[in-house]
Amino acid sequence: MVNNLKIAIVGAGIQGVCNALFLQKKGYQVTIFDKNEPGTPAASYGNAGHFSPYASVPLNRPDILADIPAMLLSSSGPLALKWGYVPKMIPWFLKFIRNCSKKRMMHTAKYMHQILDLALPAYDELFDDLDLGNLVEQNGIMYIWNDQNLKSRELEIKVREELGVKQQILTPKEIHDLEPHIKPFYHGGVFYSYAKHARNPGKILLKLFDLFLKKGGKFLKLEIKDIKFHNEKPVLKSDSQSFNFDKLVIACGAFSKKLTDKLDEKIPLDTERGYHLHFKGCDHLLNRPVIFSNRGFGITPMEQGLRVVGTVEFGGLNNPLSKSRIKNLVNNAKYMLDNLPDHEDEWLGFRPSLPDFLPVIGPSKNYKNVFYSFGHHHLGWTLGAISGKIISKMIVNENSNLDLKPYSSLRFN
Repeated sequence: MVNNLKIAIVGAGIQGVCNALFLQKKGYQVTIFDKNEPGTPAASYGNAGHFSPYASVPLNRPDILADIPAMLLSSSGPLALKWGYVPKMIPWFLKFIRNCSKKRMMHTAKYMHQILDLALPAYDELFDDLDLGNLVEQNGIMYIWNDQNLKSRELEIKVREELGVKQQILTPKEIHDLEPHIKPFYHGGVFYSYAKHARNPGKILLKLFDLFLKKGGKFLKLEIKDIKFHNEKPVLKSDSQSFNFDKLVIACGAFSKKLTDKLDEKIPLDTERGYHLHFKGCDHLLNRPVIFSNRGFGITPMEQGLRVVGTVEFGGLNNPLSKSRIKNLVNNAKYMLDNLPDHEDEWLGFRPSLPDFLPVIGPSKNYKNVFYSFGHHHLGWTLGAISGKIISKMIVNENSNLDLKPYSSLRFN
């Protein structure tokens, strides 16, 4: 099938590339724009590598509000603020608080589950065209915890159970049998046996991008600074050039707000800053990703070694990397595992987050030929393929048999 319509995508991360591939399946001519080369150290490179179809319980929930002060005060806790950024965050925080009721939590969980349940099959449609070798492993993903904040763990398990998520509650002995190298500080855990993880997210992204190019896609390394319209069709503007297209998909993660603001759509997108580092030559110490829920960090065995990921730091796009957050990850990793070498590869990336913790997937409020695919917070990697598939169906007016209203940007207006 060949379609003469030309579609532009802004963003060459996992969202942008997956959108492009599914639009190519519909026969469209697709051009991706990004100020950086695909695979450069952005969120699609530095994430935890989890394919997490179970992860429907959001951060906006009743118990989180009581935990925030302790998280901020704890040197080993998962939450941090750049205090100079706090005034800019106040509107976002107020919206977040309004979304922390049980009713709003269940609304988010229900509609996250709707798309998470389709996430792995959507990736299968793309991966069928690739030779990934051992870049994706299905050894499951495990969460462990000690006896603190047990009510939070019980809430997560209960909500997932109500949604029909498959999960196996683990005893300490079962945790040890699965991961014998972890120090025995834990009291319980949960295992998602069908979850997968990437051995190298950056390599997978580049393989998908190469497939896009082989199928006739174009890439222009340019920063799109503005969007105008001619006969209702988007005109993309860089510093020195203009590009005419029939339709546009904005899929540039935490940087999407710069463009949606220009479309007179005030979407409350902000960024959670996340960190990673590597302990090289140590990936044999774990068989699968393990997340220590109490401290909000995880360790994934990858080609680069053990990748330690975590923290939610609110500090915007411009503040530098925080050495205290790196130290926090190092200390947490050594709390979990013995005999780790010196760490390497300190990295900071940006998770695009909305106060109700649902992504924006769908058309612009003001311009019928502009579509959005961003705001997936911690799940951008997991939801890349299904988001692209949904957008491709929207553009051809094909019924997805999903309730897509909860993902619309109209909910903020």
